[in-house]
Amino acid sequence: MNKIAKIVSDLRKEKGWSQTDLANESGISREIIGKYERGKATSSIDFVNRMADALGVSLDFSVGVGTTAKFDKKTLKRIQDIEQLKEDNKTHLYSVLDAFLRDATTRKAYAI
Repeated sequence: MNKIAKIVSDLRKEKGWSQTDLANESGISREIIGKYERGKATSSIDFVNRMADALGVSLDFSVGVGTTAKFDKKTLKRIQDIEQLKEDNKTHLYSVLDAFLRDATTRKAYAI
């Protein structure tokens, strides 16, 4: 199994989806997905893009490269939206986010 096939397979399994479920979500046949996961078929950019869309991740995440490789599409979209804010709005948002993360870390550290 190549790297991309493993990522697609792992993401599918994390969602608790069968190959049929992924086929229904992506519009690609279960047979092709099965062959791909077994390394019996190669992928096109269209195939990988459709897999990424169906699984709700960015294209670079699905191929395991790029600076956004660890982000799902929703997180990536939020980061892009934040980047478009005015600096003072970003400062306020980051203050709230920092406080939330600090509190979550503290709760975790003191959890029994």
